Amino acid sequence: MATRMKLKLKTVFVLYFMVSLMGLVYALMQLGQRCDCTEHNMPKDRTISRLRGELHRFQEQIRKSEATKQPQKQPAKPTIFVITPTYARLVQKAELTRLSQTFLNVPQLHWIVVEDSPHKTPLVTDLLVKSGLTYTHLHMPTAKDRKLQEGDPSWLKPRGVEQRNEGLRWLREDRRAQAGGDNQQGVVYFADDDNTYSLQIFEEMRSTQRVSVWPVGLVGGMKYERPVVEGGKVVRFHTGWRPSRPFPMDMAGFAVSLKLVLANQEACFDGNAPMGFLESSLLQGLVTMDELEPKADNCSKVLVWHTRTEKPKMKREEAVQAQGLGSDRAVEV
Repeated sequence: MATRMKLKLKTVFVLYFMVSLMGLVYALMQLGQRCDCTEHNMPKDRTISRLRGELHRFQEQIRKSEATKQPQKQPAKPTIFVITPTYARLVQKAELTRLSQTFLNVPQLHWIVVEDSPHKTPLVTDLLVKSGLTYTHLHMPTAKDRKLQEGDPSWLKPRGVEQRNEGLRWLREDRRAQAGGDNQQGVVYFADDDNTYSLQIFEEMRSTQRVSVWPVGLVGGMKYERPVVEGGKVVRFHTGWRPSRPFPMDMAGFAVSLKLVLANQEACFDGNAPMGFLESSLLQGLVTMDELEPKADNCSKVLVWHTRTEKPKMKREEAVQAQGLGSDRAVEV
């Protein structure tokens, strides 16, 4: 009887174990199956699809709007016409190279280079072609009786007179030939090839209405010369030599509106003007002191310097040339 009971219990236990194991295997198999939840997910899928469609339509509308939108025109900056007289000398290429690379950083600038020569020289021609600037290349020789001789002090005779006047002549003829109402918009500035210019001075002068003025450093035996401003008006000039001159300023210290230059066809520099009166010879016919427009923070900042490159000493070059060992003349300096 006891043995029979043990067999029954053992059988029941085995059956229970087998049924449990089969249930576990079935459950594990079900874990790897995908749930058929289509009916539950359909409303959510439809909502996502609708939102995606609306987003796509919205993006298309933005693209079409941007495609048809007219770009907003920025007002064009007035062109600065820079007239630079230059003459052949050992440092000419170095001076013009430095100046041209300053001008490359000035937007809307037209460089008018006028050689003191009976013809355009290859050196200046090649430099301008490679400069990357908008330029006009002119030439006008200085009359022999006006030229400085070897050993003459630089102040004895005015330099660059014929060349600046030639630049003004070309500018007037060119503007007359240009069609449209913008041909009178611009500023004229006289930049010598040996001076040093801050980029800021060009943006200061760009808004010139008649004649704008500012200080010049290292000029006239002074740390600086400048117009003295009171109440926004120029009332006198800080200068060490003949302050009674009509406009005791350096050439680098003013700019003239193109419109004013074109309206005064005869205005030019007088080569016969007394020493120190060259600038006044032009400005007297264009403006009064009361009409001057002070720039550079009411003429309190120096943004241009009347620098001069030292004349190179060539004693050793001359010595080796005498021995037939001089530098190759084909190498341009």
